[in-house]
Amino acid sequence: MILHSILQQSRRLTVRGFSITQLAGTFVILVCISLIAIEVWLTWRARAIQLHESEVASANLVQAVGQHAYDTIKAADTVLVGLTERLEKEGQSSANLDRIHELLVHRVAELPQLHGIFVYAEDGSWLVNSQPTLLRNQNNADREYFKFHREHRDVDVHIGVPVRSKSTGEWILPVSRRLNRPDGRFAGVALATIKIEYFSDFFRRFNIGRDGAILLALDNGIMLVRRPFNPKTLGRDISRLPLFHEYLPKAPVATVTFTSGQDGVTRINSYRKLRQYPLVVSAALSRDEVLARWRADAYLNAGVVTLLVLALGLAGLRLVKQIGLRIQAEAELVRARDSLEALNRTLERLAMQDGLTGLANRRQFDSSLSDEFSRAARNASSLALIMIDVDCFKQYNDIYGHTAGDECLKAIGKVVGGSKHRPGDLAARYGGEELVVLLPGTDVAGAMSVAESIRIAIAELALEHKGNSAGRVTISAGVEALAPAGAQSEPVDLIVAADKALYRAKHSGRNRVCTSRQDDAVYPEVIMV
Repeated sequence: MILHSILQQSRRLTVRGFSITQLAGTFVILVCISLIAIEVWLTWRARAIQLHESEVASANLVQAVGQHAYDTIKAADTVLVGLTERLEKEGQSSANLDRIHELLVHRVAELPQLHGIFVYAEDGSWLVNSQPTLLRNQNNADREYFKFHREHRDVDVHIGVPVRSKSTGEWILPVSRRLNRPDGRFAGVALATIKIEYFSDFFRRFNIGRDGAILLALDNGIMLVRRPFNPKTLGRDISRLPLFHEYLPKAPVATVTFTSGQDGVTRINSYRKLRQYPLVVSAALSRDEVLARWRADAYLNAGVVTLLVLALGLAGLRLVKQIGLRIQAEAELVRARDSLEALNRTLERLAMQDGLTGLANRRQFDSSLSDEFSRAARNASSLALIMIDVDCFKQYNDIYGHTAGDECLKAIGKVVGGSKHRPGDLAARYGGEELVVLLPGTDVAGAMSVAESIRIAIAELALEHKGNSAGRVTISAGVEALAPAGAQSEPVDLIVAADKALYRAKHSGRNRVCTSRQDDAVYPEVIMV
């Protein structure tokens, strides 16, 4: 009979001007379009995944670079703190300077990042340093860091701009602290110099591609060191570039994609402003390099899909020419089967759903209650039930009519349905104007809180109800929770207890939440303004 009906439908389609060949041709075209659409979606998703992984990689890289910068500066600053304290307390006598000289030589030998440690008098002349032989004819009063400390009474660490060492000619990063006399007057500068090459060596350990970049700069936009290394960029002011001008003012840590103002390369850029020191670190990966592998795969997949679509199109065209009524009938039968399966699934879903409120119906509630009760018994967990009844609902129907009553139940059902926030929670229509909420893993206090939020939300709907003393639609709710213990309790016990609590709420004045236990707290009626 089904096949006969399908054939009759096929004849009607033919009569209406749709030939079997046209239908089959359309099917082949849709398949080809679907293949192309799926490939486009998969390709675009692969691109998004590749970019996300690169963002994570750049964020991890900038964290490593930031930690390295912090550790490097902290080691040098720790030496300076001890050195300034000793000089300010013990003075600058020749004997003390000799002892300090030995200590500085030892410290520089221990810390490979240090180029040297120096102490300058108030006029910029060299007092002592970590060199084996002290040069007496040098003066550093012209250096930026010396001028800074001479003009500022701030005793915190100061990170200067990169300079070439007067002693070795190497590029170094000065880290300095001010020396004070007992009365607070300027007494000189203690300086630790860090090799720029130390940072460059560390940056070279990371595989960032040909156009990747790693940056260490002061938070005012003065560049300290960058990979790729270029001596001309050391100390350059880049505060007007996007990183400092647009993004750092918005967030101290972020990952953004923008085009570099230095070389025009678009990069996935993760940056971080250090909290302990006025430093900014940035690690950037070229977007083109990140997507190079994806682009090659995309071209390959596009070629394969193109060939597949062409082959499928040619085969479909050939097949269309050989299609007969029997093939059409079989195709229609398959479609009918699929429709029946979809219909069965829809009917099964509708059989478990209340048609008015859209909540679960009594059948689904009974099934879920049995399952959750068994699970709670196995896991020794608590299972809570809220039983809700609309106050004076019969009077509402009598006053406003059953159509309005249905709309009222729909509105209440929407509120109750919105109260479940976990996958295991269930809101259902128990019968008539009674609703229930099943809460696995919840005790009485938690269920009372949920029930009270439902009661307040329904009161706030402000649905007029002249037959209710509150003047609007309200609900009463009974709450109970059990921790099932083997065969000593059954699901119906939870329903009975919740119903008893609902009875207590009704007879305590309505518009409230109660439990079945006389000594438990009751949420009293709250008058809504």
